[in-house]
Amino acid sequence: MMRFLITGASGLLGLHLALYTAGQGPTTGVVHHNDLIRVPFEVVRADLAQPGSAAGLLNHYKPDVVVHCAAMAILDACEKQPGKAQRLNAEVPGELAAASAQQRIKLVHISTESVFDGQRGDYKEDDIPNPLGVYSRTKLEAEKLVMQAAPDAVIARVNFYGWSLTGQRSLGEFFFNNLSSGKRCNGFTDVFFCPLLVSDLAELIYKMVEKDLKGVYHVLSSESLSKYDFGCRLARQFGLDESLITPISWRESGLHAQRSPNLRMNTDKLSRDLDEIMPTQAAGLQRFYTQYTQGLPQRIRLFHRVIA
Repeated sequence: MMRFLITGASGLLGLHLALYTAGQGPTTGVVHHNDLIRVPFEVVRADLAQPGSAAGLLNHYKPDVVVHCAAMAILDACEKQPGKAQRLNAEVPGELAAASAQQRIKLVHISTESVFDGQRGDYKEDDIPNPLGVYSRTKLEAEKLVMQAAPDAVIARVNFYGWSLTGQRSLGEFFFNNLSSGKRCNGFTDVFFCPLLVSDLAELIYKMVEKDLKGVYHVLSSESLSKYDFGCRLARQFGLDESLITPISWRESGLHAQRSPNLRMNTDKLSRDLDEIMPTQAAGLQRFYTQYTQGLPQRIRLFHRVIA
């Protein structure tokens, strides 16, 4: 039985992963701004940006596996605060990797597919990244620092959606919230990606740890689509009005950070090493809908307590 320590446990991926691993064995979730209540795992509050914090957590809780989900992930915020993004997205993962290697703890570091510039798509793990903005550059730097300090670590490049603590953390929730309220919203026709339902991502990460995989992996859906098409498919899955989604270019949106237009990702490596095909968009959206009908969004929000 493996003991997991998961950073960013109040975030979308961190929470779903902690809920999943808690069903398999002892789990500790690390939070900072958002506290958690009534969850089936231990919760500790810590500021990983403080020097020595990461090493102290590992030394105290002595996990077998640490999954680093915490990050400064809002693209425009990273552009406005590059120093903070550098600290949280690059330096902290490097420190955590060094502490993990010293204590012989398996590390899974969560990265992003946006380390690529999106000029051609079908990116494989050994393709050369070319990040476009502060967020992507700091995440790529983290990959390098992690592999230098902990060569046996897993780096998972991801993009995901699902039901979050606040109900406002994922693209899936963005489309659902607007469409179910009868509100118009935008969908980018010129940004392609391979989003994975966060519940599927959590299970895949656990399987990767079980198999003791090492190195960089693209942990995404086997199917790509535009963000506009994603919204339309979600609308059809939930029986909502897809005509409320306005197809536009991301350049018309007023967003500050540049977007990588074509992030079609190759998942053959992970499919081979896990001996399974990555989920399709239809399968993910069907499960997302089933979770809604079974009341998962409401149950998750009961875990939320804001730290003053």
